[in-house]
Amino acid sequence: MVAILRHGVSDAQIESLCNWFRAKGLDTHVSKGEYQTIIGLIGDTSKIDTDLLEGLDIIESATRVSEPFKSANRKFHPEDSVIEIGGAVKIGGGAFAIMAGPCSVENASQITEVARAVKAGGADILRGGAFKPRTSPYDFQGLRGEGIELLLEAKKETGLPIVTEIMDAHHLSLFENVDVIQVGARNMQNFELLKELGHTNKPILLKRGLANTLKELLMSAEYIMAGGNGNVILCERGIRTFETYTRNTLDLAAVPMLKELSHLPVIVDPSHATGRARLVRPMALAAAAAGADGIMIEVHNDPANALCDGAQSLNPQQFAEVAAAVRRVREAL
Repeated sequence: MVAILRHGVSDAQIESLCNWFRAKGLDTHVSKGEYQTIIGLIGDTSKIDTDLLEGLDIIESATRVSEPFKSANRKFHPEDSVIEIGGAVKIGGGAFAIMAGPCSVENASQITEVARAVKAGGADILRGGAFKPRTSPYDFQGLRGEGIELLLEAKKETGLPIVTEIMDAHHLSLFENVDVIQVGARNMQNFELLKELGHTNKPILLKRGLANTLKELLMSAEYIMAGGNGNVILCERGIRTFETYTRNTLDLAAVPMLKELSHLPVIVDPSHATGRARLVRPMALAAAAAGADGIMIEVHNDPANALCDGAQSLNPQQFAEVAAAVRRVREAL
């Protein structure tokens, strides 16, 4: 349920009303906009009479929210959320960010060279996999803790905030200095992991699962937000369909749909969506045109010899050209 307050209501009145809701066992979420204040109610709202609420002097209207996701719902939070990353980068609410880097961290020279290159090419955030979920147990699984240390060294040299994937809540201590924790597609419904991330205050990049609906993605975001962490970024990275010419099928309609349903920022990963380096540029441009708040692109200094996903990785020059073209699309919009 959401209660829209009348203009001019004081902070004391808002707090008094929230205390009344809490006494009835409901959690409250207050969203103050430029012209309107909304109180979102989470819990069993069946005990609340909407007619009684609308009869109060300070309430303009009260509406029940039918969707199961509450904290992530735009009805609870009409204005776009803006997520701050590393104290220097913002994403959402008109702020656009480009994340770039290798699929996996391979060694110190590789990640440092790529970090320098993507910063020069226009990246705002360095991405790189330390823990790698692979389909085959015989494929390269990442450098794990050592990979995170190498990412932190690259951050120290370039100043770029870093984003890397977590696979197990037991590894959280290793992510203490990581700026954005990524939840990969395979873990989108790892609810125990999501609950643990909800107890942190770090930005969480939540990728859509290979065969998950938008509602399921938003419910996964709800798990994180229900724990108290509202710093969630949604990522469309392609879904599995009957098409075989591309690695996945990029669902660009997800971008405006998610932004209609939720206040959370939405980014697009054209690298995993297509699986082909030559398709990254057109899909990155299309993502920007569709209203995405950012893109995530895989970049390697030697794609032909990459230990992971070389076929979808751009080289630094290609990345710089794509980043510049994306910025031009953004300016045109």
